[in-house]
Amino acid sequence: MTTPEFRPDGPSPALARAEAALRLLSEPPVRLDAAVKRLGRGGGVYAWWAAPSVLPDLPGPPNASVPSLRLLYLGRAGSLRARILRNHLRRSGSSTLRRTLAGLLLSEGYRTTWTDRVVLIPEDETRLTAWMHANLQLTWAQDAEPVSVEATLVRRLHPPLNVSGVDPDHVQPAVVAAKKAYNASSHPPAES
Repeated sequence: MTTPEFRPDGPSPALARAEAALRLLSEPPVRLDAAVKRLGRGGGVYAWWAAPSVLPDLPGPPNASVPSLRLLYLGRAGSLRARILRNHLRRSGSSTLRRTLAGLLLSEGYRTTWTDRVVLIPEDETRLTAWMHANLQLTWAQDAEPVSVEATLVRRLHPPLNVSGVDPDHVQPAVVAAKKAYNASSHPPAES
């Protein structure tokens, strides 16, 4: 992780909030079974972490407390609990993280279908959730205005699974390709 940026008159309030969030996100990541019991309903930012052997071609910055884990994705939520439980751990149709992971794992037989968009079939939604529980860990920081905190931290940390808000030099081509492959894996039914 990077060191705080200080100005002679002290950090701006927005920068101070980002620094506070970064300290919490840099704590030891929590296994998902435990995290889902501890997540609050308030807004904030969250970070997904994994060992380097998980998606090894996508390096991310190490966790400051557990350097054997690296950052994969950073997001924001109006309700941390709802975003993680209802979207990221349940439905590919409403989770950029799930769609990206599914695209990266298509070669492992993940299957999609078309609803009003491309989604995993129900059995593979369940399978991806199990994969996430087995391979990913989570940290989070509550914040009443998570949009600016997320933008600051994404620009600073360059999480490999994030595309939006990342400096173009740090966007991972494999992630862009995975998103395209996922989106091309199912199409709307042809009209008769």
